[in-house]
Amino acid sequence: MEMNHSEKAAELFAQGRNCSQAVFAAFCDVTGLDTETALLLASSFGGGMGRMREVCGACSAMFMVAGLLYGYTSTDDNQEKAAHYSRIQQLAGQFRDSYGTILCRELLQGLKVTSDPKPEERTEKYYKVRPCIRFVRTASEILDRYIAENPPEKLKK
Repeated sequence: MEMNHSEKAAELFAQGRNCSQAVFAAFCDVTGLDTETALLLASSFGGGMGRMREVCGACSAMFMVAGLLYGYTSTDDNQEKAAHYSRIQQLAGQFRDSYGTILCRELLQGLKVTSDPKPEERTEKYYKVRPCIRFVRTASEILDRYIAENPPEKLKK
């Protein structure tokens, strides 16, 4: 298992994947998902959930990876649910500590962005102006640290 997923995520983003796809697919070696499934699952979360500029797609991907590694399936274990929600809040808090928010529209404040469903062309100018690659890297770094400090049962086998 590779413990530095930020470069892989940045590479996927630079190849044209959305922010959520870049982070989520970078962790396929950890989650056990095949890349195509990961890309499909994360495709809805780019641009703050379908370009609605809500929760940053890189954060959503971070939460999805955490769910696969540490999540719960029980319907009646409130302690397990609370522990997982606390974990997600901790991960979100670390991202928020870096950027002040986890909301796409606030992360991109000052840039000309819309909620138009048509994605922008990924040009050289796009990559120079958009800070999203930093968010992709940060979410991956936070997740790598968390996994290193809290090895999931799934990886101990």
